[in-house]
Amino acid sequence: MHDKVVIITGAGRGIGAAAVGAFLAAGARVAALTRQPSDALPTDRLLPLVCDVVDWGAVQAAVATVLARWSRIDVLVNNAGVIDPIASLAEADPADWGRAQDVNLKGVFHGMKAVIPTLRAQGGGTVITVSSGAATRAIDGWSAYCASKAGALMLTQSLHLEEAQHGVRALGLSPGTVATDMQRQIKASGVNAVSRLDWSDHIPPDWPARALVWMCGPAADGYLGGDISLRDDSVRRAVGLVA
Repeated sequence: MHDKVVIITGAGRGIGAAAVGAFLAAGARVAALTRQPSDALPTDRLLPLVCDVVDWGAVQAAVATVLARWSRIDVLVNNAGVIDPIASLAEADPADWGRAQDVNLKGVFHGMKAVIPTLRAQGGGTVITVSSGAATRAIDGWSAYCASKAGALMLTQSLHLEEAQHGVRALGLSPGTVATDMQRQIKASGVNAVSRLDWSDHIPPDWPARALVWMCGPAADGYLGGDISLRDDSVRRAVGLVA
């Protein structure tokens, strides 16, 4: 990853913040996109940018800024996501439900579309979307999250189908449950079995962050066009998370 250029959305906390650290430690140059202004200061290898992935114009502008700074893009990590609303279909607020699709699904589309021209021109690059087991399994109270993550998985498959010929590597990471603020929201909801998990059941954010770095290399090529599950012990061993 030495001097590779990486864009990470939702970089202000949780998996996103951990990923920024992991890619910097691996020698990459990182554009950290957050919806609200960050306290992080720009350096020669870190570029904090304010960007709401729901806003197509803002995503385009962020990508243009990265290109103006570093002249290339090697990796996009679509990490920005929300769990709200946690509610049954009968009780969910339509506006909140739609907002989840805007962030979790349209935000992924915006990121992919914005970088495709550059990746094509370069002859390739990697696009990783943080996925979920909820992409393939309905969970009580999570219709918005499950539907949006299922759509994001289909976007990964579509990107692979359409852009692999141009050298674009498209894949997703399903990390399992991670000790982040999202899990605190889930626990506070008291809805479904996930909310009843003990905090010690969740993996630390640096595990998926390290997995994201590993996924940028050829060892992950067998997973192109689909999701990698961090629940898989063989994947954890390959990444170096367990012996």
